[in-house]
Amino acid sequence: MSVGSQPVGRRERNKQAKLERITAAASELFAEHGVDEVTTQQIADKADIGTGTLFLYAKTKGELLLLVQNAQYSGALERGRQAAETIPDMLDAVMSIVQPVVQCNRAQIDNGRTYLREMVFGDPQEPHHGEALAIAAQTEEAIADVLRRDQQVGDDDAATLARVVSGVMFLSMAASLNVAWSVEEILQDIRTQVSALLPR
Repeated sequence: MSVGSQPVGRRERNKQAKLERITAAASELFAEHGVDEVTTQQIADKADIGTGTLFLYAKTKGELLLLVQNAQYSGALERGRQAAETIPDMLDAVMSIVQPVVQCNRAQIDNGRTYLREMVFGDPQEPHHGEALAIAAQTEEAIADVLRRDQQVGDDDAATLARVVSGVMFLSMAASLNVAWSVEEILQDIRTQVSALLPR
């Protein structure tokens, strides 16, 4: 029997079940109350585990938020990638990647801004933080893939432009000045800036 086909043991199944309960509990509580108003004790109680067990899966509330939001951001990015494949206009295709990410970030504004802060300032050795950074890198790569459609844009330029577009997107979502803006206002702000960057 090959290693890949071996059944998952009881211990691994139990760990996965606990992780799923923790993720569901944190997701529900963060969505309902916001990350700042929820305690790790409340999450542990809702997941029906001890706080010591909770800290085996995430050491801080910020890491719990990363755990919850990473799956949502990953799904948003995949929807954006798929949409971009069918859109010939470069700016529209880039914005089709950006749009679901912005919508995900603004579903609960304080949680979205805290997620971005954790991504930038969190512990890069922590696995949930590493996953968040990987999603950011995948976002840049998806944008770069769109930019490479233009024969005037080389690989290096596409990667650099994608990083700038990503920076514009994250700053627009995180800026305190924009905290009261709607999704549409943030998307228009990003679109205006990205339009100025792209080759004409």
